[in-house]
Amino acid sequence: MISVKGLIVAPSLIWLVVGAAQAAALQTPARMASAVTAPIESIVSGEIQDVEALIALATGVGRGDPNAPITIMEFGDFQCPACQQFALLVKPQLDAAYIDEGIARFEFHDFPLASMHAHAFFAARAARCALDQGESNFWDFHDRLYTEQATWSVSPSAPSAAFVAYATEIGLDVNDFTSCLNSDRHADVISANMRLGMEIGVAGTPTLVVGETGEGGFQVSRWNDFSAYQSVIDRLLEEAGRGGN
Repeated sequence: MISVKGLIVAPSLIWLVVGAAQAAALQTPARMASAVTAPIESIVSGEIQDVEALIALATGVGRGDPNAPITIMEFGDFQCPACQQFALLVKPQLDAAYIDEGIARFEFHDFPLASMHAHAFFAARAARCALDQGESNFWDFHDRLYTEQATWSVSPSAPSAAFVAYATEIGLDVNDFTSCLNSDRHADVISANMRLGMEIGVAGTPTLVVGETGEGGFQVSRWNDFSAYQSVIDRLLEEAGRGGN
């Protein structure tokens, strides 16, 4: 597992270490008829009694071998220009060198900076709607959101039409995608990811953590420099007796 500022991370599992027990349990709202474009405040800022409920709800989206010796975890925002830079310039290098080779597994956790980026939460929901139709569709939609960020991010209103167009382009069932988009589906999961990030001290995006699976991890401050990840990963592999690149 990977631990950073009280966070312990393993593929598809997060344990959050908090202090005193909180007062109220997470509340998930009933389904709504219109598209939800903002976080659920009761999850993001309300008090939490059941930490395990938060952990279970704050699921990330993984890519790569679940049994890979290294885990790379990102807290990201689809409307964040720095996240776009990471996604389009650095992550492909990580994919080729480590993820596709079975050396590392990548996990994406939503951390939309809703107060700064008006459409970031809605974009996160759209990506999760793509995920409903298969994990590979999430990553295709993830890439499309970053590639087209300059277009949809400046929309004066919720960019539903742009998101439906991207869904069409990557071959999703558009009716299912649109039904998901025009609801509150996944708003709870994304809000829980946000709260989890807040509780462990995520202050901005992208936040990247790299560690040996089952051991401690390191936040990579030079998130836009592939060599920074390479240095950490190769050192971890060497220490584990696996050898680096």
